[in-house]
Amino acid sequence: MNPASCFFAVILAFGTFELCRAGPLHAQCKVEWYFGIPCQMVYESLVSQINKWRTMTGCNMGGERCLYKLQSASVHFIAAKHTTPFKRFVDDINFRLVSYHFFTCCHVSAMSISESWYAIKDHGTNYCNLYNLMEGSGLTEARGYKEVTSDFLCTQRSSANCTVY
Repeated sequence: MNPASCFFAVILAFGTFELCRAGPLHAQCKVEWYFGIPCQMVYESLVSQINKWRTMTGCNMGGERCLYKLQSASVHFIAAKHTTPFKRFVDDINFRLVSYHFFTCCHVSAMSISESWYAIKDHGTNYCNLYNLMEGSGLTEARGYKEVTSDFLCTQRSSANCTVY
């Protein structure tokens, strides 16, 4: 390998490392939640909230707590879509629910991904798609509630304002 090729390889490797360290290259969010309540209760709360926010009603004040659409649901997996009210971007949402501690606790792995292939930055919208459902359903107040995520797992999470998004 000639010196120019070595230099280019180092720059390419470092640049790739920097991009990966910055977080996802596509607008998305992954969150882990833990609850000290059964998955059946978590499931019912989330499905109820998704159905409650089907219409534009929750968006009248400028927020995005509206236009959710349930795609499929079972006590172990929920799939939905969220459409932003003004620009009509669509995000795919899923929740995977796993019971633990003799079925008295629930671990939820959630993901929201922008359908727009060109979406890189989302101002925390994908995080808010998930968090708003948790908060709106009252699950953020549930026994044993714990959230695990980061800017690396959620595009622009630290700058998210979920009362607006």
